[in-house]
Amino acid sequence: MKAVVYKGPFDVAVEEVPDPTIQGPLDAIIRITSANICGSDLHPYEGRVEFESGMVFGHENMGVVEAVGAGVDRIRVGDRVSVPFNLACGTCRNCTDGFTSACLRANPSGQPGAGFGYPAMGPYWGGQAELLRVPWADFNLLELPEGTEHELDFTMLSDIFPTGYHGTELAKVAPGKTVAIFGAGPVGLMAAHSAMIRGASQVFVVDYQEDRLALAEEFGATAIDFSKVDVTEAITDLTDGFGVDSGVEAVGYQAHDHTGEEHPEMVLDALVSVVRATGAIGAVGVDNPSDPEGATEEAKQGRVAFDFGTAFTKGISIGTGQCPVKRYNRELRDLIIRGRATPGRIVSHELPLDDAVDAFDRFDKRVDGYTKVVLHPAA
Repeated sequence: MKAVVYKGPFDVAVEEVPDPTIQGPLDAIIRITSANICGSDLHPYEGRVEFESGMVFGHENMGVVEAVGAGVDRIRVGDRVSVPFNLACGTCRNCTDGFTSACLRANPSGQPGAGFGYPAMGPYWGGQAELLRVPWADFNLLELPEGTEHELDFTMLSDIFPTGYHGTELAKVAPGKTVAIFGAGPVGLMAAHSAMIRGASQVFVVDYQEDRLALAEEFGATAIDFSKVDVTEAITDLTDGFGVDSGVEAVGYQAHDHTGEEHPEMVLDALVSVVRATGAIGAVGVDNPSDPEGATEEAKQGRVAFDFGTAFTKGISIGTGQCPVKRYNRELRDLIIRGRATPGRIVSHELPLDDAVDAFDRFDKRVDGYTKVVLHPAA
């Protein structure tokens, strides 16, 4: 099969690799119809985290079941399915508690949590390919209506739509609440969409990329360009002096100013400033235990020195962590089916798998308009 293969920093290739096979009775093989390039893919692409040469990229996947193991009895050949990016066994303590993002069995390294085509998440090839093997298929796969309707919406169910929603859950967004979201990338935009669905009265999205801020406004948010205004003053003024009830951090460890200079603490500091006393912050931007290319010595060790003293004084609760996709994806699927959610609006490019190398390069360089790229292996 064809697949997008990691060769080294800034070096990917579309190559022929062996087809995946059924390796256990609970496996399924999926023929991929859509696989997204995620902002998180850029971390290994840029060499900021170690990644095994020869690994197949892709943790945002959907497609049609082509084969199943002898022990699979819910999922059937021909089913159209969404594949959560976090792979889980379904029976360990964390899985039974609903934390499929911290499965204790799926990752052979012993680290909690496993996934497809991503560093430190196990040996599982990703789905930027024609085929994908999914272990524990009955537990992990989400069934979708047959056909091709809502393809671009459904392909967001594997990661970014649930992750954006998870950010609003951690931030305790509820009807009438006010929300500030830092980062207008795909996850930040999905957090804005989720906040509107949850009934927020005001949603602010902070970034400096004009094309992404324009998308935020399409989702009903107020765009704040931090390169042009003082964010704290602007949001305080727009909330009648109170600040916001909730904040979402959708940037992660590569937070940087409008000149490109990295400041690991800048987003958390800004959120502590704009979130009111007793408010809540949900941090879903990716952070790592180490970053050898970090902007500071602390950042290289995964330490971020933000204004925790003010957060403590204000009584702000802070929730963090990878999204347990299965906690949300069924309900989000149904919102799409009923026309209440349209996450596919963020897609900027639909491309065949053969165009992945150029797409990675343009997405990494933040070429204007490259917001969300969907690869179609069958195109």
